[in-house]
Amino acid sequence: MTALSVLDLSPITQGSNASQSLANSLDLARHAERLGYKRYWLAEHHNMPGIASAATSVVIAHVAGGTKAIRVGAGGIMLPNHAPLVIAEQFGTLAALFPGRIDLGLGRAPGTDMMTARALRRNLQASDNFPQDVVELMGYFQPAEEGQRIRAVPGEGQDVPVWILGSSLYGAQLAAMLGLPYAFASHFAPAELDHALEVYRTRFQPSAQFDKPYVMLGLNVFAAPTDAEAKLLFTSLQQAFVNLRSGRPGQLPPPVENHDRDLDPVARTMLAQALSCAVVGAPETVRQGIDAFVRRTGADELMVTAQMFDHTARVRSFEILADVHRSMTQAA
Repeated sequence: MTALSVLDLSPITQGSNASQSLANSLDLARHAERLGYKRYWLAEHHNMPGIASAATSVVIAHVAGGTKAIRVGAGGIMLPNHAPLVIAEQFGTLAALFPGRIDLGLGRAPGTDMMTARALRRNLQASDNFPQDVVELMGYFQPAEEGQRIRAVPGEGQDVPVWILGSSLYGAQLAAMLGLPYAFASHFAPAELDHALEVYRTRFQPSAQFDKPYVMLGLNVFAAPTDAEAKLLFTSLQQAFVNLRSGRPGQLPPPVENHDRDLDPVARTMLAQALSCAVVGAPETVRQGIDAFVRRTGADELMVTAQMFDHTARVRSFEILADVHRSMTQAA
């Protein structure tokens, strides 16, 4: 049965703050560990009033330090924002602190707007060097060679699995060429999903890390006791997405009744496309949705995200999904 993992953007809800958001992330991670989720990933975003995981390595340390066994990682680090050596040192340190538990997903996008990218001292042509930077970064995790002048300490010799993240064919091609596992952002950019999977699987070249393709797909799952409640909870993400795409990013808003009724046609079409990889409903609806998505894509693992306003409802959603997954595994 396809494995389940968690992607957490550490949402800051309206009326709340980053401290509460980060406390909620640790609480959710502890529940995810208890429920049997495989890994817990956090994402790098900048200048986003509704996301508290900008200092991703720091938040990973916070979560890993408050849990015992679940894998914790980045989904992902936007490598063009950073020198590969710095990321090797950061994740080498995390791996030294939490051996065998740290993952490193690498993305090519800036994770923000262009003005903020400049404020990060990012070279806006750095994304052109992404393949070389990935290879350089991976090299720092290898045992040091005789006479090597630049070393990542901590970092060298550390077991830090590297993933390639993407929402287009570029990441699929690179992951296939390097023989790395591939995580596709279908939870917000599903347009190229099928084509990217085909490219990755047909062009995959075995490596020391993986001898065959391994795909993890992002999926929005909003589970609740009833379909109606789940759909209501989903309106927080829908509102946030419209605000973001309209140039008005903000904190995660509370759910609203009859949200669909008030949407203009452009927003309705945008949401239908961007959030098409979403399973929203009661347990049986979730079971059918998960089964259909896995059958269509052949995903090896699902990276589930749920941007919910109410933390208790978010925890319950992951509990419902874990129960559904358990029953599907037993039936299989």
